[in-house]
Amino acid sequence: MLPNYPSSQLSLGHYILFSNNRLGSGAFGDVYRGQNIINNQKIAIKCENKNTRHPQLQYETGVLQYLQGGKGIPIFYEFIPSQKYNFMIFELLGPSLESLFDSCSRKFSLKTILLLGEQMLSRVKFLHLRHLIHRDIKPDNFLMGINDKKKIVYIIDFGLAKRFRNKKTGLHLPYKDGKSLTGTVRYASIYTHLGIEQSRRDDLESLAYSLIYFSNGFLPWQGLRVKNKEEKYNRILEKKINTKVEDICKDLPKEFITFLQYVRSLQYEEKPDYDYLKKLIEIMGEKNGVIWDFGFDFNDKVEKWEKAQNEVIVKKKYYGNVIEDKDMNNDVDDDKNDNNKNDINKNDNKNDNNKNDNNKNDNNKSDNNENKNNKSDNNEIKNNNNNDNLIIKDDKKEEDKVNKEDNLENKKELNDGNFDNEKVNINDNHLKDINNIEVNK
Repeated sequence: MLPNYPSSQLSLGHYILFSNNRLGSGAFGDVYRGQNIINNQKIAIKCENKNTRHPQLQYETGVLQYLQGGKGIPIFYEFIPSQKYNFMIFELLGPSLESLFDSCSRKFSLKTILLLGEQMLSRVKFLHLRHLIHRDIKPDNFLMGINDKKKIVYIIDFGLAKRFRNKKTGLHLPYKDGKSLTGTVRYASIYTHLGIEQSRRDDLESLAYSLIYFSNGFLPWQGLRVKNKEEKYNRILEKKINTKVEDICKDLPKEFITFLQYVRSLQYEEKPDYDYLKKLIEIMGEKNGVIWDFGFDFNDKVEKWEKAQNEVIVKKKYYGNVIEDKDMNNDVDDDKNDNNKNDINKNDNKNDNNKNDNNKNDNNKSDNNENKNNKSDNNEIKNNNNNDNLIIKDDKKEEDKVNKEDNLENKKELNDGNFDNEKVNINDNHLKDINNIEVNK
């Protein structure tokens, strides 16, 4: 988390970061609302404390650049490194599907689920066509667009993305086991639980769980009573294996059962039949009279969110590269390219992630244990007060463990020159003010 400043506006050259307008947070860093002061364009700024054991934002930047031009891929603008923080500037998007799900009383209509499912499947397919797997498919990592793109579903957070084909040979990465669980345990595939190297099938199984979650508001393995994390993982795996697919897809059209059975049956290197999965979604729509008109349950919520963001106005006065907030009584020195900073609030230490440098065409990621999810289902733990047992939420404050084997693989990729760092749009010419930030330990 960035420190709080008196003006609440942090200067990044021709960008302004609103430190009091955080859009989201997770194990990989925080995302803030920002603005380009040259053209007043609204932007998003993802920041990462470089004190983390495995900084990964520059790597994620390379992945995002590699994916540019795809529908539902955020537009990348710039990567700005500093002495203590990294910043990635990209397109401002709307709220996540998880937050919209909450705003709709944690229940989407079948029409909305199918409309979302079709687009979410297309985003995953696009990544796979670029020889990438996401490895953390979940509702939090899909956002709606804004303005003239408000009907488009975007996929984000590529910090765990990884190539599943060898860049030089084009061959699928070999089967491996004994891997750490990477991603979010609630939506992780059975094979991921079993420690098997992830491939395309695992992204699709996570997608299936996400769509089922939208219908029922929960999955059968949420809220289990356990004593520790190891038991939790084992219990969730046991539940996923032993719960009948028909029960997982309860109250949903039978095509959902077929969808889940199909993705679970895929072999490690097998190419999924995306057209078949899309056809299942279309069949459900036809049977239930769905009109494919982008009539999501939450359209009014997105418009309200967008209106709130439009009310954020930069009040600026120029002093070289320094911007003063007119509402604050802060003296600005014309001779300095630096905003005065007050004491910094305690930094939120994010869970370490096993990410290294970035590349346009290379996505080798270290396996991390479960990534924090943003939401918790309070109803699941409301009545559990027994101190002898512990209900550990599968989406709450999970430590990310580094897979040493993958970490070595990433370092080897860097040493071999497979990451084309010069292709990353890096600008560090206007970071003098940021380099002076101090972090409270």
